[in-house]
Amino acid sequence: MRKIALGKSGLQVPPMAVGCMRIGGLSKAEAARFVQTALELGTNFFDHADVYGDGACEELFAEAIGMTPAVRERVILQSKCGIRREVAFDFSKEHILRAVEGSLRRLKTDYLDVLLLHRPDLLVEPEEVAEAFDALQHSGKVRHFGVSNQNPMQMQLLQKFVKQPIVANQLQLSITNANMISQGLHVNMADDAAINRDGSVLDFCRLQDITIQPWSPFQYGFFEGVFLGSPKYPRLNAKIDALAADYGVPNTTIALAWLLRHPANLQPVTGTMNTARLRDCAKATELRLTREEWYAIYLAAGNVLP
Repeated sequence: MRKIALGKSGLQVPPMAVGCMRIGGLSKAEAARFVQTALELGTNFFDHADVYGDGACEELFAEAIGMTPAVRERVILQSKCGIRREVAFDFSKEHILRAVEGSLRRLKTDYLDVLLLHRPDLLVEPEEVAEAFDALQHSGKVRHFGVSNQNPMQMQLLQKFVKQPIVANQLQLSITNANMISQGLHVNMADDAAINRDGSVLDFCRLQDITIQPWSPFQYGFFEGVFLGSPKYPRLNAKIDALAADYGVPNTTIALAWLLRHPANLQPVTGTMNTARLRDCAKATELRLTREEWYAIYLAAGNVLP
C-alpha cells in the first residue's frame, strides 16, 4: 500500500487509518481476525481513544493483536484523550498525563506514535498542555502530537505555547458533510454554501502541513446514518453505483476514493469492523478518480456550483 506523510512527523503512513471505536462489539476471535486482515492489507495505522468503550476497546485491541515488542514495531498507534464523561472535556496537564498512562497500560505498549487532543476543551490552559506534551515527549511515551475537531485559531493558540508541531487534526468530513471543501468554492457569495463554519481549516492545515483525518467518512449528519444506499440520497447513490460498475469495485471504494482524490492528502479514519468492507476501503487507496468524476459525485450529493 502506498504511503503519505503524516504532517511534519516524519512518519510515512497508510492513506487510511483503521478506527477502533467499535472493536469492543467484537469477540476476541473476531477482533483478532479483523486486526490481522488490516495488517495483511497494509493498513497498520490504528486509531484509538481512551473514551472508546471506557478503555475496553484499547484492551481488546492489544489482546487481539497479541501485543509484543515485535508486533509493536509493525504498527502505528494513535490514541486520543480529553473527553471526561463525568465532566465534559479536560486538557489539564494532570488529566493528559493520567490518560496517556491508562492508554499505554491497556494497549500494552511503552509509547504512542501519536496522541490527539479529543475535541476542544473550553477551559484549556495551553501552558499546561505544553508542559504535558514536553513531559510525554521527554519520557518517550508519546512521539508526535495532534488535535481533533479544532479550528485554525484554536490550533494557533496551542502552537504559541506547545513546542511540538501539530501533525494531525481529526475532523468530520464526507461527501455529504463537505462544508470545509464547498465553502472554498463560494467565496464572496451570498448563499448558504459560502458560510465559513470552521475558519478555513482545510486551507490552514494544508498551509501548516497538518494532516486532516476525516472521521465518519460514510456518514451524513452527525451519526444520522450512512449515505450509501440511503433513500435520502438517490442521485448520489446512482452516480456512485454507476462509477462502481465502471471500475468494477464496490460503492464503498468509490465513496472513500472521493476523499482520497483531494490533493490535501487526507487520511480518512474508517469505522467498519467488517473485514470485507475494510478490504473495500483499502481498494480506494489505489483508485484515483478523474476530475470529472470527482465533481460529478460532488454535485450529485446536492452541492451547487456558484
